[in-house]
Amino acid sequence: MAHRVRVWDLPTRLFHWSLALCVVFLVITGYRGGDAMTWHARFGYAVLTLLLFRVVWGFAGGHWSRFGSFLYAPRSVAAYLAGRAHPDHLVGHNPLGAGSVFAMLLVLFAQVATGLVGDDEISFTGPLNRFVASSKGLAATWYHKQVGQWLVIGLVVLHVAAIAWYVWRKRETLVRPMVIGDKELAAPARSSRDDARSRLAAAVVLAVCAGIVWWIVSLGNG
Repeated sequence: MAHRVRVWDLPTRLFHWSLALCVVFLVITGYRGGDAMTWHARFGYAVLTLLLFRVVWGFAGGHWSRFGSFLYAPRSVAAYLAGRAHPDHLVGHNPLGAGSVFAMLLVLFAQVATGLVGDDEISFTGPLNRFVASSKGLAATWYHKQVGQWLVIGLVVLHVAAIAWYVWRKRETLVRPMVIGDKELAAPARSSRDDARSRLAAAVVLAVCAGIVWWIVSLGNG
Protein backbone atom coordinates (compact mmCIF):
# COMPACT_ATOMS: atom_id res chain seq x y z
CA MET A 1 0.00 0.00 0.00
CA ALA A 2 1.40 3.39 -1.01
CA HIS A 3 1.38 6.27 1.45
CA ARG A 4 0.97 9.78 0.07
CA VAL A 5 3.11 12.22 2.06
CA ARG A 6 3.50 15.98 1.71
CA VAL A 7 7.27 16.31 1.49
CA TRP A 8 7.90 19.72 -0.07
CA ASP A 9 5.78 22.63 1.12
CA LEU A 10 4.69 25.25 -1.40
CA PRO A 11 7.26 27.90 -0.33
CA THR A 12 10.09 25.40 -0.82
CA ARG A 13 8.81 24.44 -4.26
CA LEU A 14 8.44 28.05 -5.34
CA PHE A 15 11.93 28.77 -4.05
CA HIS A 16 13.37 25.84 -5.99
CA TRP A 17 11.86 26.73 -9.36
CA SER A 18 12.37 30.48 -8.93
CA LEU A 19 16.05 29.91 -8.15
CA ALA A 20 16.41 27.62 -11.16
CA LEU A 21 14.91 30.26 -13.47
CA CYS A 22 17.07 33.02 -12.00
CA VAL A 23 20.23 30.96 -12.50
CA VAL A 24 19.29 30.31 -16.13
CA PHE A 25 18.71 34.01 -16.78
CA LEU A 26 21.91 34.92 -14.94
CA VAL A 27 23.90 32.69 -17.27
CA ILE A 28 22.15 34.12 -20.35
CA THR A 29 22.54 37.78 -19.35
CA GLY A 30 26.10 37.22 -18.14
CA TYR A 31 27.18 35.87 -21.51
CA ARG A 32 25.35 38.56 -23.45
CA GLY A 33 26.97 41.35 -21.45
CA GLY A 34 26.46 44.98 -22.42
CA ASP A 35 22.98 46.30 -21.62
CA ALA A 36 21.96 42.86 -20.40
CA MET A 37 24.15 43.40 -17.34
CA THR A 38 21.41 45.54 -15.82
CA TRP A 39 19.17 42.48 -15.80
CA HIS A 40 22.08 40.32 -14.72
CA ALA A 41 22.34 42.44 -11.58
CA ARG A 42 18.59 42.31 -10.98
CA PHE A 43 18.53 38.54 -11.22
CA GLY A 44 21.52 38.47 -8.88
CA TYR A 45 19.59 40.52 -6.32
CA ALA A 46 16.66 38.14 -6.74
CA VAL A 47 18.95 35.17 -6.09
CA LEU A 48 20.28 36.82 -2.92
CA THR A 49 16.70 37.36 -1.75
CA LEU A 50 15.89 33.72 -2.41
CA LEU A 51 19.05 32.50 -0.66
CA LEU A 52 18.32 34.55 2.45
CA PHE A 53 14.77 33.20 2.41
CA ARG A 54 16.03 29.61 2.13
CA VAL A 55 18.33 30.06 5.11
CA VAL A 56 15.42 31.22 7.26
CA TRP A 57 13.13 28.55 5.82
CA GLY A 58 15.79 25.96 6.62
CA PHE A 59 14.89 26.51 10.27
CA ALA A 60 11.21 27.53 10.05
CA GLY A 61 9.86 25.64 7.03
CA GLY A 62 8.17 22.28 6.65
CA HIS A 63 9.86 19.32 8.31
CA TRP A 64 11.66 18.01 5.20
CA SER A 65 12.74 21.52 4.18
CA ARG A 66 14.56 22.11 7.45
CA PHE A 67 18.32 21.70 7.44
CA GLY A 68 18.05 19.45 10.46
CA SER A 69 16.20 16.85 8.41
CA PHE A 70 19.04 16.42 5.92
CA LEU A 71 22.16 17.30 7.88
CA TYR A 72 23.70 13.82 7.86
CA ALA A 73 26.63 12.46 9.82
CA PRO A 74 29.50 10.91 7.82
CA ARG A 75 28.53 7.40 8.88
CA SER A 76 25.00 7.99 7.61
CA VAL A 77 26.39 9.05 4.24
CA ALA A 78 28.63 5.98 4.18
CA ALA A 79 25.69 3.72 4.99
CA TYR A 80 23.66 5.25 2.18
CA LEU A 81 26.48 4.76 -0.31
CA ALA A 82 26.82 1.16 0.86
CA GLY A 83 23.16 0.49 0.12
CA ARG A 84 21.95 0.64 3.72
CA ALA A 85 19.66 3.62 3.39
CA HIS A 86 17.82 4.91 6.45
CA PRO A 87 14.02 5.27 5.88
CA ASP A 88 14.38 9.06 6.07
CA HIS A 89 16.76 8.95 3.09
CA LEU A 90 13.82 7.90 0.93
CA VAL A 91 11.58 10.83 1.92
CA GLY A 92 13.34 14.20 1.68
CA HIS A 93 16.89 14.87 0.54
CA ASN A 94 19.08 11.78 0.63
CA PRO A 95 22.73 12.27 1.76
CA LEU A 96 23.96 12.93 -1.79
CA GLY A 97 21.13 15.33 -2.49
CA ALA A 98 21.78 17.08 0.82
CA GLY A 99 25.41 17.62 -0.14
CA SER A 100 24.27 19.07 -3.44
CA VAL A 101 21.90 21.49 -1.70
CA PHE A 102 24.52 22.80 0.72
CA ALA A 103 27.12 23.08 -2.04
CA MET A 104 24.74 25.03 -4.26
CA LEU A 105 23.79 27.43 -1.47
CA LEU A 106 27.42 28.12 -0.59
CA VAL A 107 28.53 28.56 -4.20
CA LEU A 108 25.63 30.87 -5.02
CA PHE A 109 26.24 32.95 -1.90
CA ALA A 110 29.88 33.34 -2.96
CA GLN A 111 28.83 34.23 -6.49
CA VAL A 112 26.38 36.89 -5.32
CA ALA A 113 28.87 38.31 -2.81
CA THR A 114 31.61 38.68 -5.42
CA GLY A 115 29.11 40.25 -7.78
CA LEU A 116 28.13 42.84 -5.17
CA VAL A 117 31.72 44.03 -4.70
CA GLY A 118 33.12 43.28 -8.16
CA ASP A 119 34.13 45.63 -10.96
CA ASP A 120 34.71 44.30 -14.48
CA GLU A 121 35.94 47.76 -15.62
CA ILE A 122 33.69 47.47 -18.67
CA SER A 123 29.94 47.32 -18.11
CA PHE A 124 29.25 46.56 -14.46
CA THR A 125 30.32 47.69 -11.03
CA GLY A 126 28.75 46.09 -7.97
CA PRO A 127 26.83 48.38 -5.60
CA LEU A 128 29.21 47.57 -2.74
CA ASN A 129 32.40 47.97 -4.77
CA ARG A 130 33.08 51.37 -3.23
CA PHE A 131 33.53 49.73 0.16
CA VAL A 132 36.47 47.55 -0.91
CA ALA A 133 39.92 48.24 -2.26
CA SER A 134 40.27 48.28 -6.02
CA SER A 135 42.46 45.16 -5.95
CA LYS A 136 39.86 43.24 -3.96
CA GLY A 137 37.10 44.31 -6.33
CA LEU A 138 39.13 43.06 -9.29
CA ALA A 139 39.91 39.81 -7.45
CA ALA A 140 36.21 39.34 -6.75
CA THR A 141 35.44 39.85 -10.42
CA TRP A 142 38.10 37.32 -11.39
CA TYR A 143 36.56 34.73 -9.08
CA HIS A 144 33.05 35.60 -10.28
CA LYS A 145 33.95 35.09 -13.93
CA GLN A 146 36.72 32.50 -13.89
CA VAL A 147 35.74 30.26 -10.98
CA GLY A 148 32.30 30.92 -9.57
CA GLN A 149 30.31 30.74 -12.77
CA TRP A 150 31.84 27.37 -13.65
CA LEU A 151 31.13 26.01 -10.19
CA VAL A 152 27.49 27.03 -10.56
CA ILE A 153 27.21 25.54 -14.05
CA GLY A 154 28.99 22.37 -12.91
CA LEU A 155 26.65 21.90 -9.94
CA VAL A 156 23.61 22.45 -12.17
CA VAL A 157 24.86 19.86 -14.65
CA LEU A 158 25.52 17.37 -11.83
CA HIS A 159 22.06 18.08 -10.40
CA VAL A 160 20.35 17.37 -13.72
CA ALA A 161 22.52 14.29 -14.29
CA ALA A 162 21.60 12.95 -10.85
CA ILE A 163 17.90 13.40 -11.58
CA ALA A 164 18.30 11.52 -14.87
CA TRP A 165 20.29 8.76 -13.13
CA TYR A 166 17.59 8.24 -10.50
CA VAL A 167 14.96 7.91 -13.23
CA TRP A 168 17.09 5.54 -15.30
CA ARG A 169 18.61 3.34 -12.59
CA LYS A 170 16.16 3.52 -9.71
CA ARG A 171 12.94 4.33 -11.55
CA GLU A 172 12.45 7.20 -9.11
CA THR A 173 11.19 10.57 -10.27
CA LEU A 174 12.56 13.44 -8.19
CA VAL A 175 10.97 16.23 -10.23
CA ARG A 176 7.30 15.35 -9.68
CA PRO A 177 7.38 15.75 -5.86
CA MET A 178 9.06 19.14 -6.30
CA VAL A 179 6.15 20.14 -8.53
CA ILE A 180 3.14 18.78 -6.63
CA GLY A 181 4.71 18.54 -3.17
CA ASP A 182 3.66 14.95 -2.45
CA LYS A 183 5.56 11.70 -2.67
CA GLU A 184 4.30 8.11 -2.82
CA LEU A 185 6.12 6.04 -0.20
CA ALA A 186 6.03 2.39 0.75
CA ALA A 187 5.88 3.21 4.47
CA PRO A 188 4.26 6.02 6.48
CA ALA A 189 6.38 9.11 7.08
CA ARG A 190 6.03 12.51 8.69
CA SER A 191 4.39 15.13 6.50
CA SER A 192 5.67 18.67 6.15
CA ARG A 193 3.43 21.45 7.35
CA ASP A 194 2.00 23.27 4.37
CA ASP A 195 -1.07 25.22 5.43
CA ALA A 196 -2.25 28.79 4.91
CA ARG A 197 -0.51 30.02 8.05
CA SER A 198 2.89 28.64 7.07
CA ARG A 199 2.51 30.02 3.55
CA LEU A 200 1.67 33.45 4.93
CA ALA A 201 4.71 33.25 7.19
CA ALA A 202 6.83 32.38 4.15
CA ALA A 203 5.49 35.41 2.29
CA VAL A 204 6.42 37.65 5.23
CA VAL A 205 9.91 36.14 5.42
CA LEU A 206 10.39 36.65 1.68
CA ALA A 207 9.26 40.28 1.94
CA VAL A 208 11.70 40.93 4.79
CA CYS A 209 14.54 39.29 2.82
CA ALA A 210 13.69 41.43 -0.20
CA GLY A 211 13.81 44.50 2.02
CA ILE A 212 17.23 43.52 3.32
CA VAL A 213 18.54 43.08 -0.21
CA TRP A 214 17.07 46.42 -1.27
CA TRP A 215 18.87 48.07 1.67
CA ILE A 216 22.18 46.34 0.79
CA VAL A 217 21.93 47.51 -2.82
CA SER A 218 20.96 51.03 -1.76
CA LEU A 219 24.22 51.34 0.16
CA GLY A 220 25.92 51.75 -3.17
CA ASN A 221 23.97 54.95 -3.78
CA GLY A 222 25.15 56.62 -0.59
